[in-house]
Amino acid sequence: MEQLSLLGISGIANVLCCIKLAKFYELTEQDVVATVLTDSAVMYGSRVAELAEANGPYSLTAAAVDHGMHMLGLRTDSMAELGYQERKRIHNLKYYTWVEQQGRTAEDLNDLWYDEQKTWKGVHGQAQALDELINEFNEATGLLKKL
Repeated sequence: MEQLSLLGISGIANVLCCIKLAKFYELTEQDVVATVLTDSAVMYGSRVAELAEANGPYSLTAAAVDHGMHMLGLRTDSMAELGYQERKRIHNLKYYTWVEQQGRTAEDLNDLWYDEQKTWKGVHGQAQALDELINEFNEATGLLKKL
């Protein structure tokens, strides 16, 4: 709890999704939900400064309002447990992004759905290259040196 202020926007979103999931499935203290905290507040220093300049300092009152709305006010009415057809319908919404915007083929999109082995081997096969890019980014930004 002492380190919550270190969470970045994506990490906060992941925590909020876990809370929604726990509410949706009526989980108790006997259950465990895990997530990944994908970014750090360190990445958003310039954005925090912009907001402070535009809105003034972040006050205790603003924090209480945000806590009430975004934490205590989390609702599950927009959530649904999806069956096969619903999941496939959502998957097919990727067509525009994948085929029309990114120039990939409909076969590529179908492989995501039908060829699980090929898809996940490809994802896992990128781990080393992604790690190298992350390390380069961290080195270039000095991000880890600040922690």
